[in-house]
Amino acid sequence: MNDGTFRGGAQAFRLDTLLKLSDVKGTDGKTTLLHFVVQEIIRSEGVRAACLARDNGSTSSLMTSGLNSDEGSARESGDYYCSLGLKVISGLSNELGNVKKAAGLDADALTNVVVDFAHRLLKTKEFLNKDMRILDEDSGFYRSLTSFVEHAEADITFLREEEKRIKSLVKSTTNYFHGNAGRDEGLRLFVIVRDFLGMLDKVCKEVRESAPKASKTPNVRDNSPMAHVPDPRQLLFPAIRDRRVEYSSSDDEEY
Repeated sequence: MNDGTFRGGAQAFRLDTLLKLSDVKGTDGKTTLLHFVVQEIIRSEGVRAACLARDNGSTSSLMTSGLNSDEGSARESGDYYCSLGLKVISGLSNELGNVKKAAGLDADALTNVVVDFAHRLLKTKEFLNKDMRILDEDSGFYRSLTSFVEHAEADITFLREEEKRIKSLVKSTTNYFHGNAGRDEGLRLFVIVRDFLGMLDKVCKEVRESAPKASKTPNVRDNSPMAHVPDPRQLLFPAIRDRRVEYSSSDDEEY
């Protein structure tokens, strides 16, 4: 990464760097680096999807899905691959649905709830062992309360063990993506992914909406960031011109 610069040789990046992709804009002042990245990925993923479809013998179903008769002649074109890749990238948000749910959780509040349950259980046990001694141990109420305390104690013990296990997994995942931060970041990693997925969904929507405009009205001037630029790789981001990912060129050779 950053080859040819004073920061060259980087092996990875922090996940929160993904949120900065929308801050880097092209020469038109509108199209962001995230648009460029998405366009590159949807094409390569489209080629991959077409290849898998051919291997599985389901090319015909893929070609007819989402394509009308006017687009049939362009099935093997770059637009067709991009349409397939866009479906793959758009589905990423659904695949990571549990991550978005986790981002909405308040980890500290959940911890406090478990601690409060344990404290209330302790008081209930004291009540059972002291104030309830006057009752006959064979009474229905005493047996019911004793059974409740036993089950509640087992459940709370399980919750506390699960809390430790989940915190350990979250910490190891955070350290994997962000290095040894030295501090507890909680569920911040999930918040980063959720926010990035929101940005990604927005860009995918813009790419999807701009594609038919470019094909149906090629002579009409369109101010959308994706429609009026024939080659964003060369015109919008000259600093990374001709630095397309290697698998894109290899895909061109295959198809």
